[in-house]
Amino acid sequence: MIVLQPVLEVHASGGFTLWPVVESAPYGFLPLNGALDPAEVGTAVMRIADCNDIDPEHDGRPPRPADPLGSFLHGLLTMEDLFASGGLRITDTTTGTTLLPGCCHGLDERRDWLEVVDGTGCASFGHDPSPLAERDGELVRLTVDADRDDSPVMEVPVTDLRGLLVGAERDLVDFLQLAAAWAARHLPAYAAPVASALGRALDLPAPVTPPNSGQSRTTVAPRSSRSRTTSSK
Repeated sequence: MIVLQPVLEVHASGGFTLWPVVESAPYGFLPLNGALDPAEVGTAVMRIADCNDIDPEHDGRPPRPADPLGSFLHGLLTMEDLFASGGLRITDTTTGTTLLPGCCHGLDERRDWLEVVDGTGCASFGHDPSPLAERDGELVRLTVDADRDDSPVMEVPVTDLRGLLVGAERDLVDFLQLAAAWAARHLPAYAAPVASALGRALDLPAPVTPPNSGQSRTTVAPRSSRSRTTSSK
């Protein structure tokens, strides 16, 4: 059986105390869906904010606020191009073979998979490892690490992969709505802009936020029309 999940790259929380998060290994992947518990959602929000925790320089953004919460969220709420490290994880539960997104790959780049099923027929998804997907007729060949001659491979029918990709989008939409509700409870002063920023990081429309969820104390950057592209191997 082939299982496909959108996953977020996560690191150890390192004493994070701004809101509840789960203890995690030094490095791993958190599947994103609508069934996460509050601490798992908090971990995902923490990680996406951390991915974008970049000091304003000469880019026109306002200065970083002094308070710890506003400071940590500043990049997420003011950066134009947001990034969520991760991608799609594909596992063959029969053999245990797993394809993971490589380094420097983002969840917003997951639509490169559509190139495989309905476009050029080939796409890569980061490096170290260097996962590769290639269409061959009605099958898609998945190479776990194209830089290895002995890399494990999987084959998935094109029609099955299309259905799995639709399911991954549904999982992300469900997660985003869950995260919006989480933000209304845990970050009431920032709930609407945080939900909007998470949508931009995941390349999804902003979710519907609960009423009276508070007003932002930071200006949110407009949704960018640009998208990241993955370099072909």
